[in-house]
Amino acid sequence: MPSSYKKSPSKSYGCLTYFVSLANIAARVAERAGHLGEGGKKLLTLGALCLLPACSQIPWSGGEQLEGAINQTPTQASTQASPSASDASALAPAPPPIPAPAPEPVAAPTATPATVPPAAAAVPLAPSQNAPGNAAAAIAPLSPESTAADDSEYPHDVDIARPADDLWERIRAGFAMPNLDGPLVHQRERWYASQQDYLARMVERSKLYLFYIVEEVEKRGIPTEIALLPMVESAFNPMAYSRSHASGLWQFIPSTGRNYKLSQNWWADSRRDVIASTDAALDYLQELYELHGDWHLALASYNFGENGVARAIQRNKAKGLPTDYQSLRVPRETRGYVPKLQALKNIISNPEAFGIELEPIPNEPYFATVPAERDIDILIAAKLAEMSADELIALNPALNRPVISGPHTQALVLPADRVDTFRRNLEAYDQPLTSWQPYTMRKGDSLDRLAAKHGVAVSKLRMANGITSRTKVGPGSQLLLPIKGSDAAAEPLPAVFRQPVTPARRGALLHIVRKGETLYGIARRYRVSTDSLRSWNHIGVLTTGQRLYIYRGAARPRKISSAPLPHNNVTTILPVAQH
Repeated sequence: MPSSYKKSPSKSYGCLTYFVSLANIAARVAERAGHLGEGGKKLLTLGALCLLPACSQIPWSGGEQLEGAINQTPTQASTQASPSASDASALAPAPPPIPAPAPEPVAAPTATPATVPPAAAAVPLAPSQNAPGNAAAAIAPLSPESTAADDSEYPHDVDIARPADDLWERIRAGFAMPNLDGPLVHQRERWYASQQDYLARMVERSKLYLFYIVEEVEKRGIPTEIALLPMVESAFNPMAYSRSHASGLWQFIPSTGRNYKLSQNWWADSRRDVIASTDAALDYLQELYELHGDWHLALASYNFGENGVARAIQRNKAKGLPTDYQSLRVPRETRGYVPKLQALKNIISNPEAFGIELEPIPNEPYFATVPAERDIDILIAAKLAEMSADELIALNPALNRPVISGPHTQALVLPADRVDTFRRNLEAYDQPLTSWQPYTMRKGDSLDRLAAKHGVAVSKLRMANGITSRTKVGPGSQLLLPIKGSDAAAEPLPAVFRQPVTPARRGALLHIVRKGETLYGIARRYRVSTDSLRSWNHIGVLTTGQRLYIYRGAARPRKISSAPLPHNNVTTILPVAQH
């Protein structure tokens, strides 16, 4: 397309051109002013031409073809008319062409119309009340060549009937929240763009859960920005645990979790259950939106609490101040909460602008559920599904024990392509499904005696039952004990959730786990045993950034780690390879 079309709005594909406007005005004057004298005609023509600037901005469907259509005979035009007979009644005859000055002649399009999709069908001229009964005429459709000539106006075609292959495309299409702008947004954009390894790990973890969350968000008709909220809350780590005891992808604190029927018991914590917690979080967010009628305020309430945001709104109302999110006086964390989500939205909307390459996520289910009808060891379930225990735990992060308890778990989550394998292997499996048995402590029982009786180390018995230095055990306490003759005592424990502990006494050294470090190496460095490290910190599998407390009264380590704390203030429990 010539550059002049881009510079002048009146000469673009979407507007009526100068030449066409002048010709139509002259034609209309000739019809209406027949009874006037020559002076009257000139005066009326001059007044009509004053309307040309307005006419030049009338939206229309053609460019060069539109100009050419004026020079066609009605028969030529009707050759390219509407596709069906039912449309013919809506077409009115065009006024006869009247010569008018033009910068240069414009060639008429060929009589054979270009093949175009139905969406680009010919647009009829507006009906003329006073035109003579000539044959119908229509504006010729744009040809494919001319449509593609200006990429700035028509960047690409989107087939809305075809589902996106990449889940990111589907998420972008569902963005509907008002955009937020400001220094905090730009600050978070710069931070995420500078932490591409962190962003890549977060995206990698999200592949397991994001499709399910997007599906649930769309079912409720809420903006897909909400599907990105676990990036802000937990970096898509279902084992995330905060200082305020918030847990899971959506970071429910215990009381709010109970309010939304997320059970928290000895066997499992539904705040970490991907399906249950997602359902609860979306319920909560919808209620907050209905309360405020504003998604930014709903998100602020999710972070700060609805009562805190309500008080901030009332304070502003009392002072005659605006009550939008950016005008409220809220804690620093809440002030930066929505900007974090907006920054992630901006990056996902246009990753190239930030120098980021987003790893595609298939737009298809990653997991499916299988009823947990019987108790089964995590290790055995993973073996039957032909996957690692860590992968199984990543999809079933709610588990607290090495055994999946049917009555308390109800469903086992597996990769969609492993369900048939699991069922087939389970049907053929003829060994016991669990190596552990529940036991209630009696008077006179102690952990040492029970461990010795069942041939298991005390530290392992403590770990399997989530017993810390602050846990009181005695008559009536529930335990899992290895079944005699099983391999439970010898097999490693699966890396289920271990609640981080704070130092129980003064004088503890803090070590931040670095990538590549091992438990043995850390124990050797601080001249302590690995059993002591496990006992003090309830370690399942080491993770990068994890805090370890070391209690020693004598020698200091050779060199204390000076690695900075992670930017997200949650303790991560996933294996290093997954984190």
